[in-house]
Amino acid sequence: MECDEVMLTVRITAAERMLLRRLAQGHRSDVSEVVADGLLDIIPTLSSPGDAYRLIGALATPAPCALTVWLPTPLADLLVPGAARIAQVTEIRIESASAMLGAALRLWLTQDPVRLATNLSVMHAGRPSALVAA
Repeated sequence: MECDEVMLTVRITAAERMLLRRLAQGHRSDVSEVVADGLLDIIPTLSSPGDAYRLIGALATPAPCALTVWLPTPLADLLVPGAARIAQVTEIRIESASAMLGAALRLWLTQDPVRLATNLSVMHAGRPSALVAA
């Protein structure tokens, strides 16, 4: 029996969790969909050494909240080669897909919230969006 989604738990801060919820609410979607979109947005940038080290920094920064998300299997499968690329660039091995996702997600969330909402709108062309006020 194959599953078309993979459940992963990531560590993030309360502020990051709140931003994810606001983005999801603004796009009339769920947090897992926003996380998947964020991963699609950030993965292409992770080949540069600067971003690879920023990802490691995001991994090293404490994050007290756990968040469980569902990702499409093909997207979750990208986490393994992504972690291998980070290890190749930084010589630091990321131990799990959850850790890789958490670090990538945290790196993505460091962008300006308005830019994040705009990027989500572009990814969902024609779909209404609004970043809910803090």
